[in-house]
Amino acid sequence: MDLLLGGVVMQTMLISTETFLTKQPETRAIMNWIKEEHFTASASLHGGALVANYPWDGSRDKRKQYYGCPDDKAFRYMASVYSKSHYNMSLSKEFRGGITNGALWYPIYGGMQDWNYIHGGCFELTLEISDVKWPKASELLVIWKQNKMSMLNLVASMVKTGVHGRIFAADTGRPIPGSLMVKGIDSKINASRTFGDYHRMLAPGESYEVVASMEGFTPKRTHIMLEREAMNLDFILDPDGAVRQTKPVRNDCGCRCDDGGKPFLIREAYVWLYLLALFFLLALYLVFRRRIALRPAAHRYPPKRPVAV
Repeated sequence: MDLLLGGVVMQTMLISTETFLTKQPETRAIMNWIKEEHFTASASLHGGALVANYPWDGSRDKRKQYYGCPDDKAFRYMASVYSKSHYNMSLSKEFRGGITNGALWYPIYGGMQDWNYIHGGCFELTLEISDVKWPKASELLVIWKQNKMSMLNLVASMVKTGVHGRIFAADTGRPIPGSLMVKGIDSKINASRTFGDYHRMLAPGESYEVVASMEGFTPKRTHIMLEREAMNLDFILDPDGAVRQTKPVRNDCGCRCDDGGKPFLIREAYVWLYLLALFFLLALYLVFRRRIALRPAAHRYPPKRPVAV
């Protein structure tokens, strides 16, 4: 699980993949980074208010109204963790509980918060951490102290909340980059390509039906009751033979994972050759040390000089 916490003053504009090529190099770099790393959650730090803002940042009809995303419960939980851990954010008279839905506060379109969630499966909050838009340098230490515990508790909540685990192929026993869906929540996250691991944020105190799937495999589902602590849940997917023949699974090194494990046997052979070479070098070293130890004493020590009495 990765958490991206970025301190920025102005929100990076990430419109859509259709206008991707028109974006600035820095914006394109962040978009690629979000897609490659599979962050679990992120936070963008702003000034000018004191509130934890969560998606959506805008509504379909462009009106100012509450417009929750599919993971509205999880986002409200995350925002509340930050607000309640803050020095006085939760005491706000303008925002109930110190949190707000972006579209209800003031709608914006093409922001990083919504883009991360849609295209990266990354749960981003926009954290307004100071009523002063441009605080003085002398005030930064105070702002840090007021937000320090909130940041730490937000990171801890990522580990302590939700469901995490790995997805494996039943025939090879190796991890696969499957995807995870929760019934009733129209949002998908992807497991990593290398280890098949995932972490899915979910609000605690609820029951969920979790479904793991991947092209070429039969989906599997299970029901869970998520208490206050995170739950570990691994999936072992059975291959669908007909699809598997036309769509072989590949890992990060480009090796086919449906060929009886030959690439892994080759890798294992290299490991054994490496160990054999190490053993040979160690044997040479020990022989050399032994030959030095067996040299005649006369060669090792100079003759004693006579001492005049």
